[in-house]
Amino acid sequence: MKVSLIDSGKRFNRDWIFRHLSYSFHQGYSYAIIGPNGSGKSTLLQVISGSMQISEGKIEYETESQKPGIPASTVFNYISICAPYLEVVEEMTLNEFLVFHQGFKPFLPGISIEKIISTVGLEKAAHKQIRYFSSGMKQRVRLAQAIFSDVPVILLDEPCTNLDVAGISLYHQLINEYCKKRLVVVSSNDETEYGFCNERIKITDYK
Repeated sequence: MKVSLIDSGKRFNRDWIFRHLSYSFHQGYSYAIIGPNGSGKSTLLQVISGSMQISEGKIEYETESQKPGIPASTVFNYISICAPYLEVVEEMTLNEFLVFHQGFKPFLPGISIEKIISTVGLEKAAHKQIRYFSSGMKQRVRLAQAIFSDVPVILLDEPCTNLDVAGISLYHQLINEYCKKRLVVVSSNDETEYGFCNERIKITDYK
């Protein structure tokens, strides 16, 4: 999988969030989008995900079997995103939520829901409604549904938000075990979250 931004820019009203950004993201590599709070890191990540349109330029998605590109209407099938602002279905139990999610995006081959719940350390909460989870537990759920989805592109926006020391250790374990052959993009200003990334993009270079 390859994602290419070509002279791309995004603005809200008259304010440019970024402009003249040309960059290619390749599967098997990890990238960090860095910059101060409010600089547009999350906006760029949402543009890459296909959930937000750019204001100028182009964005292209390619796989070895689909060239010159994947239609914009089907890009979501290739991408998972984890972000603290994305809601989980709080009326469902954890087990129900993962079954529900699997109906849209299958999990990695050979990985069962029981295995996912065990890996993220939430066995005792498997049949508990997510509304009663702590903020850290909910973030573990978001990481699980993103990283265990069988897709080539993983986008992570401030992935360690609300995680304690054990949760941060889990995050790095998930990256090491399940993401090395995928395209990973991390939006963050905390090196704890993106220290493993091969390349770094300063959003302030494209203002």
